[in-house]
Amino acid sequence: MKRVGYFFLYFSLLVVALFQIVPLIWLFIFSLKDNREIFAGSPFALPSEFRWENYLKVWDGGIGVYFFNSVWITALAIVLTVLFASMATFAITRMRWKLSGAVLSLFIIGLMIPIHSALIPLYSMFLSVNLIDNPLGVVITYTAYNLPITMMILLGFYYTLPREIEEAAVIDGCSVNRMFFQVILPMTVPVMSTTVVINMIYNWNEFVFVNTFISSEKYKTLTVGIQNFIGQYMTDWGAIGATLIISVLPIIIAFIFFSNKVVEGISASAVKG
Repeated sequence: MKRVGYFFLYFSLLVVALFQIVPLIWLFIFSLKDNREIFAGSPFALPSEFRWENYLKVWDGGIGVYFFNSVWITALAIVLTVLFASMATFAITRMRWKLSGAVLSLFIIGLMIPIHSALIPLYSMFLSVNLIDNPLGVVITYTAYNLPITMMILLGFYYTLPREIEEAAVIDGCSVNRMFFQVILPMTVPVMSTTVVINMIYNWNEFVFVNTFISSEKYKTLTVGIQNFIGQYMTDWGAIGATLIISVLPIIIAFIFFSNKVVEGISASAVKG
């Protein structure tokens, strides 16, 4: 009876996996076709000739600039978010001070604010400090809005850390800063991997803030740049498929390399005491 249960479990997981993987395979095949094969042939048929030039065409057409903008903006925002969230969580959970509960509540309130409800106030504020059409404004926005959810993930893990480790570090002459960077932070790598993936997905796919704050082509990210690129190549559907594959590839790679760490981090942060 137990084997039957496992069979149905794995069969269900296999069906779910197929629903997730098949569209990506279809999109990849789509990106290697020309318009004639796309509209005249079967949607699931292999191309008569693999047209890798579709990828070269979109890369030379300007998508490379958008891609590298997405990479460095996403990476910088992730580093700042995880670092600041780790510092704040350490101060709230491992240090004793009167307003720690109030500060934690202030961060948690950020989870209840719709992300784009502050779009107009942010635009007005960035306009007054010359951060419109500046990637720094996007990085600051990503960092601020991702702090609450990042801290929520880190909190459970920080509560489980034994106090004896900190006491031993103090006895050995560690300052607070050294204790955080050399003792506590390395211990939180599994849960930090979870926050890195979550932040990457949001930052990489975000559209509204970049579309509102950035107007120069040289600063646009992939999500906004693809919109312009599709308009430029609206009749070349193979090239459009290539742009979509390029846009989802980093997310897929991140899940492949960090999937185990994500599970470990979620499990670790879910246990307290």
